[in-house]
Amino acid sequence: DAAKNRDEIALELMKFIAVSTGYGKGASSGAGFSGKPSKSAEEYADALIQLFEKCRAVVARPVSEAATSAGRS
Repeated sequence: DAAKNRDEIALELMKFIAVSTGYGKGASSGAGFSGKPSKSAEEYADALIQLFEKCRAVVARPVSEAATSAGRS
């Protein structure tokens, strides 16, 4: 099923982005920076759901449209 495959690809993309960037976890404290309190589990889940929806929208785009918008950066 094509829709299921797109959702699986979107999920893998979301996991890659979340793991590699720390997306949705909130600010972490580093040298010279005061960290904000970590997000609650509910806020983190909401951030991941929003990221998944963005990934689904990107994966659902036709290839020609996605290639055109990638060059606009």
